[in-house]
Amino acid sequence: MHSRLLSRLLLQVVFVLLAVGTLCFVMAEWLPGDAAYRVAAGRYGYDVVSADVAAAVRAELGLDRPAIVRWAEWLWLLAQGDLGRSMVLGDTVVSLVAFQLGHTLWLSLVTWGMALALGLSLGVWTALKPDGWIRHAVDQLNTVLRASPSFLIGLVLSTWLAVELGWFPVAGHEEAGHVFLPALTLALALCPGFTQVVREASLKLLQSDAFEFAQVKGLPPHAALWRHALPQTLLATLAYAGVQLVLLIEGMVVVETLFAWPGIGHALVHAVIARDVPMIQGTALTMALLFVVLSGAVDLLLHAMDPRLADARRRKNAPEEALEHRSTNPEALP
Repeated sequence: MHSRLLSRLLLQVVFVLLAVGTLCFVMAEWLPGDAAYRVAAGRYGYDVVSADVAAAVRAELGLDRPAIVRWAEWLWLLAQGDLGRSMVLGDTVVSLVAFQLGHTLWLSLVTWGMALALGLSLGVWTALKPDGWIRHAVDQLNTVLRASPSFLIGLVLSTWLAVELGWFPVAGHEEAGHVFLPALTLALALCPGFTQVVREASLKLLQSDAFEFAQVKGLPPHAALWRHALPQTLLATLAYAGVQLVLLIEGMVVVETLFAWPGIGHALVHAVIARDVPMIQGTALTMALLFVVLSGAVDLLLHAMDPRLADARRRKNAPEEALEHRSTNPEALP
């Protein structure tokens, strides 16, 4: 079963590489303005760039060649594992993306930790008090968070916690405290979904026979809930986490730019402004592959934690496998 999941993941990776890379190339070609002028401005600055400098950059990078030729060249390099070089910086895209990827993964790890802590705490808390004021206050807060875009949450947090109170730095990455505000911004965007999933799983457990039996044995409600609910809520949260990866990766672009965090999203914005096509493709491919790989990792982890998923998938695929066996082995037909 794991081999089948890995094979499907590999096919998804190949499809994502071709589809996302090609789409980025086409969209970069459709952007208005002179790409050579934008690249030259990114190299030397808008104050000194001229038509002659732009023409020299165009000839150097081969931007005057047909788009189909440049796309075929990129495809050939991709088949060799080469993402090319940045048109602005001149460094290899792989080296630049590797540096940015470390910062993005660190921000993602802190974000997931905050989101899980908030979701588990608020979900279990409101499940224990379904009719209290806490439940209504949390619901109102989650409604506001769902309706607020990431950049608005980030602006409110930076104005309040950084400017007004001075507890955290506004932007940057040099110190450990720099990660708190961007991670909290992304975690608050993920928190409503996690809270709802944990609450529903906890409420279902509160009505189960296992919870009643635990109370009969003398366990307090809080202890019985945490002891019996934690595995089920973790499974439900992990399954939901795979869906929320889209929101996380989408929010990375905005939040990293807002807080000047040197990650993949921040690099993608600057690459689009400079029309640095290899960097656009490299950063977009990295973000897309992150989604595919992390989604596959979540699936594998869920199957490892709950063997019933593998059994259900095996029963679902049994008729197809039997039909395939009969079609390839005529002697097995009745």
